[in-house]
Amino acid sequence: MTKNSQISYQDALDYIYSFVDYSRTHQANLSPENFDLSRMVEFMNLLGSPQLEFPSLHVAGSKGKGSVSAFCASVLQAAGFKVGLYTSPHLKDFEERMQINGVPISRNTLAEYVEEIKPAVESIPKLTTFEIMTGLAFLFFARQKVDIAVIEVGLGGRLDATNIITPLVSVITSLYLDHVTILGETLEEIAAEKGGIIKPGIPVVSAPQEEKALNVIKKIAAQRGSQLIKVEEDYPFSIVSSTLDGQEFVLTNPGEGQSGDSSYFIPLLGTYQVLNAVTAYAALDNIRSRGFPLDEAEIKRGLETTDWPARFEIARREPPVIFDSAHNPASMRKLRETLDSFFPDLPLILVFGISEDKQLDGMFHQILPRTSHLITTQADHPRAMDAEDLEKRAREYPCSTEAIPNVQNALSRAIQLAGNEKVVLVAGSIFVAASARIAWFSEK
Repeated sequence: MTKNSQISYQDALDYIYSFVDYSRTHQANLSPENFDLSRMVEFMNLLGSPQLEFPSLHVAGSKGKGSVSAFCASVLQAAGFKVGLYTSPHLKDFEERMQINGVPISRNTLAEYVEEIKPAVESIPKLTTFEIMTGLAFLFFARQKVDIAVIEVGLGGRLDATNIITPLVSVITSLYLDHVTILGETLEEIAAEKGGIIKPGIPVVSAPQEEKALNVIKKIAAQRGSQLIKVEEDYPFSIVSSTLDGQEFVLTNPGEGQSGDSSYFIPLLGTYQVLNAVTAYAALDNIRSRGFPLDEAEIKRGLETTDWPARFEIARREPPVIFDSAHNPASMRKLRETLDSFFPDLPLILVFGISEDKQLDGMFHQILPRTSHLITTQADHPRAMDAEDLEKRAREYPCSTEAIPNVQNALSRAIQLAGNEKVVLVAGSIFVAASARIAWFSEK
């Protein structure tokens, strides 16, 4: 890339981030009245409604929506389709958010598109950063004539900027209390917001849910005449093996034209990733008769080649260094269970940073009894909780603690403390995991 095009790319990012970004704003600004789909509809109309030019899958949820999206995109690509994937946030570079067949949008193309959409953006008051990013992704996928796009919801569902599409199937992954300032303080309220992606007559796949959340999803689906596919009931599965190399699971009567058991392999670790893979399978199975005739060999190949970093990612096996992005009590419990299954006898050095709006006490309750030494840190992000404050909150637990605000320095300290006999785990905010990964792999 030339110096001039690099400047254009940076100018494009500066422009995108010059608008209100509710992923980076203070918790006090995270209120429902700041979200309005009418802006997004008007914005897309001015761009020629690119979201109508390709079929899509729409994925919402509290945990696992990124993994399910990655599984779906990988399988569709393995089947020979040209596949768009829109996810957030990015781990390293902004372009990762919108990619086709695993290749992010080029910096030149992004800069060109930003310049092109400026008149539309400037004619609509109060457009947000995420709305602009979503519009760019839709424009990119339409211009590149993707066969299908997998669209991950940014936040919530009902009022999310992505919720102007009419997908082939909607997917709701596991629901937990998260982003309560926006989505509601009860699981029922959160389910209502996530269930807002259910479209009239469009099938919806639901991962296993707590009964009160499932009841809300059932009600919305019934009101909108949408078939509800419940993963564990309609796609029963069992885990055959789980090693550091990956996991094998079996589906019973897995899909169209299939009978008996069929086995599948995924490289992602943690039993919850098997559930995510089965959820993706259920979504894909329901588009087979609508222009995407996937065969079992293609599905198996796509699942086993899925790459989704910072989800119990083992960067080094001996001694172990692991990157994860568990950021609520439920995901932290699953992280601890996975850690115990692979490294039951090894003490844990935890590098932890989180956004200020998260359920800190619930996460600490899950992971700190397993921790021998905690290093609190913070990402370069406006909502990051102060590392010193975080360390003070952890002092009631039996582990030793220290605060190192710089993520790279915190990781170096953890590796020093771990020696050859302890596990180093970086967890919490995905921004912390991303910073740690960049530091780790840049030194290799």
